[in-house]
Order: sequence, then C-alpha cells, then structure tokens
Amino acid sequence: MTDTRALNDNISIEQSGDIALICINNPPVNASGLLVRQGLMAAITDLNATAEVKVIAIYAAGRTFVAGADIKEFGKPPVEPFLPDVFNAIEASSIPVISILHGTALGGGFELALATHARIGIEGLKVGLPEVNLGLLPGAGGTQRLPRLAGMAFTMDMALGGKPVNGATALEAGAIDRLVSGDPRKVALSAAQEVIDGTLPTRPTGSLAVEADPDLLEATANKLRMKQPHLYSPHKIVEAVAASVKPLEEGLQIERAAFLSCMDTPQRAGLIHAFFGERAVSNIPEAKGDTRDIAKVGIIGGGTMGSGIATACLLAGLPVRMIEVAQDGLDRGLATVTNNLEGAVKRGKLTEAKKDAALAAFQPSLMMEDLSDVDLVIEAVFESMDVKRDIFGKLDVICKEGAILASNTSYLDINDIAACTKRPQDVLGLHFFSPAHVMRLLEIVQGKDTAPDVLASGFAFAKRLKKVGVLAQVCDGFIGNRIMNHYAKAVGYLVLDGASPAEVDQALEGFGLAMGPHKVGDLAGLDIGWANRKRTADQRDPADRYATPHADRICEQGWFGRKTGTGYYDYSGDRPVPNPAALAIIDEIRSELGITPQAFSAEEIVERYITAMIVEAVRVVEDGTAKRPVDVDMVFLFGYGFPRFRGGPLHEADQIGIDTLIARIERYGTEDPRYWQVPALLRKMQEDGETFAGLNRKG
Repeated sequence: MTDTRALNDNISIEQSGDIALICINNPPVNASGLLVRQGLMAAITDLNATAEVKVIAIYAAGRTFVAGADIKEFGKPPVEPFLPDVFNAIEASSIPVISILHGTALGGGFELALATHARIGIEGLKVGLPEVNLGLLPGAGGTQRLPRLAGMAFTMDMALGGKPVNGATALEAGAIDRLVSGDPRKVALSAAQEVIDGTLPTRPTGSLAVEADPDLLEATANKLRMKQPHLYSPHKIVEAVAASVKPLEEGLQIERAAFLSCMDTPQRAGLIHAFFGERAVSNIPEAKGDTRDIAKVGIIGGGTMGSGIATACLLAGLPVRMIEVAQDGLDRGLATVTNNLEGAVKRGKLTEAKKDAALAAFQPSLMMEDLSDVDLVIEAVFESMDVKRDIFGKLDVICKEGAILASNTSYLDINDIAACTKRPQDVLGLHFFSPAHVMRLLEIVQGKDTAPDVLASGFAFAKRLKKVGVLAQVCDGFIGNRIMNHYAKAVGYLVLDGASPAEVDQALEGFGLAMGPHKVGDLAGLDIGWANRKRTADQRDPADRYATPHADRICEQGWFGRKTGTGYYDYSGDRPVPNPAALAIIDEIRSELGITPQAFSAEEIVERYITAMIVEAVRVVEDGTAKRPVDVDMVFLFGYGFPRFRGGPLHEADQIGIDTLIARIERYGTEDPRYWQVPALLRKMQEDGETFAGLNRKG
C-alpha cells in the first residue's frame, strides 16, 4: 500500500511498505531554498521518529537533482535550518538514507548526496562543487565528506577548479556508488529494495577514514600562493580539506569557520556581482521580444577577427560563408579557422566529428554575391569608414530583404555606416573581442534607426554563441574602447612622469590584472593603437600636456610588440625583458618636454589607473552610452581582463567610496585640471548618498 503526503510545496513523502521516498520538487533546478531545507529536515525527523520504514531514498522531480543554492536568497540574512544542520541530520539518521542523482548535482546538491549513506547516479549525471567561482568554499560538508569517499586530490580538483565532472568520473573516484539508467523514482524504489535485501551497502560517510597527503596539501598551497595570490577562498579550501583527517564534527566546524570567513571578503561580493551581472545585461527590454531567424551567417574579412568570428559561429552550429577579395587572404582565413577548430579538438572542447561537420559548413568565397541568401552578415575588415561604406552599399543591393547587416567596428559610427544603405533599420554593431572564438564579450551597438527585432536578434545571436551581449549606444569606441582610450592616457602620463612601463605593468598585475597594459599592447600589436591615434589626430586637444608621444615614436621604429619581436619589451630571449631602446625613447621625450621624472609607488600607480577608468566609466553611464553601471562592469570583466573577483570598475568604485574618489580626482586635478575632472553624475551621487549598486537596481 502506498501513502503520499506533502510536507510543503517543495517536499513530499511517499511511503510504500518498508520504503520511504522523499521527493524534492522545486522547479526549475530544485534549488536548496528554505522550503526544501525545512521539508528535508522535517521528513528525516518524522521518519526516524515513527521508524515505520527500513530505508529512505531521496530523489528529485523534473530534469535535475538539486543544482545548487537558491539565488533568490543571495544577499539576504540566512534562515534556519541551515544546510549543514540538515545534512548532519541526514547522516545521523538511524534509518539508512540513499540519494538518487540525475541531471546535475552541484554545490549543496552534491553535498546533500555526500551526507547520505549511498549514492546512485543516473546516466548523464554531472556533479560539482562550484562555490570557488563565487569566492566561497563548499560549506555544508563538501570538504569533509568528499575526501572520505574520493580522497584529498579529487576533492581539491573539484573544489578548486569549480567545474563539474561526469558520472563516470565520479564513480571511478568513489564519489558515487553506482551509475545506472532509468527514471529517478523507479531507480529510487529499486535501490531502496536492494538496501533491504543487503545487496547495496550503506554507511555514514563520516565513519570513513581519510588518507592524509601532506605533500599534496603543501604543493597545492604553494602553487596557489604563486598563481592566485589575490584570491582568498582557494587558500581556505586547502585549509578545510586538510582538516578532513580530523573527526567529522571537528572538521565540519573548521570548514564552517572557513566558509564564514570567505563570506566576509570583498572578493565574495565582487564574484557574486559578476555572477548576477552576467545575467542582468541581457535582462533588459531591448533584448526581448520578436527576433529574426538566423540560420546562415556571412563574414566579410578573413583576417584574425573575421576568422575568429567565423569560428565562433561554426562552433555554435551555424553555417558560415566567408568573403575575401583575394585568394591568398581567403586561404589564410581557411587555414586560421581550421587551426582554431583543431585547437578546440586538442583542448577537448570539440570532437573530431563535430570539427569535420563545422568545416563542411564553412564556405569561403571571393564573390560577395554569395551572401545573397544569408540571414546575418558581419563585416570584419580594417577600420576605414570609406571601406565600410563601400561594403555596406554593396550589401544593400546583394542581401535579401530582412537580412541583418552588422559591422564589427571597434570605434566607427554605426549611424554613418547605416546611412550608406536604404535599410538602416537592419543595421547594428556587433563588436567582438579578439580572439573572437574565445573572448566572451559582444558589444551590441544600437544605431538610431536599428529596428527592435534586429536588436533583440543581436542578443539572441550572442546567447547562441555563448557570449555575454552588452547593449551600447553609438560613440567613438562605444563602452569599452572609449573608456580604455581615456585611462590609456593616465598610463602614458605615469610613464612620462617617471614610472617605467614594467613598473606600471607590475603594479597593475599586483592589483589583479592578468597582464599589464604594456604587455597587452605588445600582445595585441602596438600598431593597432597607433592607427587609431592617427585616425583621431585632428581631434586631439592641443592643450593635452603630453598626448603620449612616446607610444607613437616607439611605433615609428617598427616596434609593434610580439609580432615584430620588440615593443615595450624585447622578446628575443627565453622570456620578455624591458626594451632598453624603448626606455631610451621615453627618457628622450621626458628631456624634450622638460619633465623631471618622479617615483611612483605601486599603490599610486593602481590608484591613478583605476580612478581614470572609473571617471570615464561614470561619464559613459551619465550620457547613456551604457544603460547601467553593471553593463560597464561586464564589458570589462569579459572583454578587458578586469579581475573578476573585483566585480568590475564601478563595483570597485563602490568599494572605494564616492567621497574618496572625488577627493582623489580633485587632488590629481591640481596637477592637470583638463584631464582630471569630477563627472557631474559623481557629484550628484555624493549629494544623494547614492551607490552604483543602487543605480543598477533603479535601472
């Protein structure tokens, strides 16, 4: 006889003879919210109190097991019962408890399974401990129970990497006991019967011993100190895993203390901001509504950018036609795309079969007329308005009605480009970042006539390519490059005032940038910035105190960075070293300008760099180029290497404080009042007691 009763909206108990099934039903991902925690605690307590069954099986309805915490609870005061207490009650159950895992079991969901007395996975399962991605550590037993099942090395790989593993890997490691196929409820009944029959062993995870591995712990800790000195939670993960050799109760206390210490860090706030920001940028009216079908894409230009965009489209399963003006350019494009796809195979991101299918869907051509039936054309040629006008004039004639015409321009006016057509409503900017098949940012630039369904299609296209689409309005450089051009001046001022390029790079890498700005310039090619400076030379303010002439003079020598072997650094040896000839040019210009070099501390360099970035970022929000502060933050996290744990420049501005920022700008303004000016929005925020987080909520 079967009896089913609901404990609340998310938890029900089905009792069938000697078996009790606890069903978690909190769609869409069965997150471990308050009702789930309350229901699980009540179910385990009630079943143990009545002792009417011999085994309890926990499974989940829908497409997945518990896939993590309830994000609606993020930032709110925690409410009892807490996950560790629920899981401790499950492990302490006198009636054996087993878990049936399907879909994804992540974070607290996987920790729930670890607290049960046996774990059965269903084919297709993935398990993981992703908390490190939010600046946290597994705080409900993950660092204590998983080592008892799968060892310290496996636990640290999962907890430090933050990526899920498949069921077969989890089974091989001992993290789950079996991997089967079937419906979760039916598997739960079958496995529960096996427990009763004695063919499925059960035991509390805490009863197992952990094999200590001090060499592994020390090596991992040393590696983290070298590779991730800025981060906090990875180091606490190692400390927590090290405590797993202690009795379970003691280890859990150490883990909880480490978890709570991570909760108090600015890094956790920055990473949470990044987590929600990635979702917020597309949660706007412009990204919703009707879209146009994009089944076939055309790319104009087979250079690095065009080939990267083509690769991204092919990886997303879209057929691509690439157009070049000469056979050698087309051959280079085909070779680049092929190398990109082969690289994806080597990294395990793509199978050989899918690579072959992608190449079969790639059609290089020298005839622009071959774009007549594509749904989206992306122009990716060099930054010349004359060239782009010519191309869009031809596309206007060639492309079918309703086709979307996009430019990958980094700076140029989308409205001027659209004006070359009789269909400006079909034109928008799709600004990819190099390498386009790797970098996740896609600035979606709205022209004054861009149709709503074209704009929404841009966001849908970004999603299909697994990119973070951010809305931008038309201006020189849009969001990212406009801000970069401003703070690049601050970098130039620092160098000519006395800091060496290497000192600037080292200070900013200490702040958390993966590479300093001079290393980035050398990597991307110094000629790119030089070309843009020449393009805008007539717009330069003659009163600009330096206008960074050293960058131009270095380029005049033919030193463009890595591709020429020399730039700010010399790449002729085993490792890059500062280029003494570039330093000599800088000294020469200082002398010409009558500058007496001064010393800058790493703190001063970082302060000026970040403040300059924030100043222009505020102006970008102020004039509506960016819709909200969070849009600026996501542009810099996903396109410019801003450290994710800092959340983005305007999230960082909130950490610094408006009063401090204004005081800094005013202090720097005594040196250079033309460059350092307090934006009006920042003044108003100071008067209103406003924050950028507050502006995000209003936006």
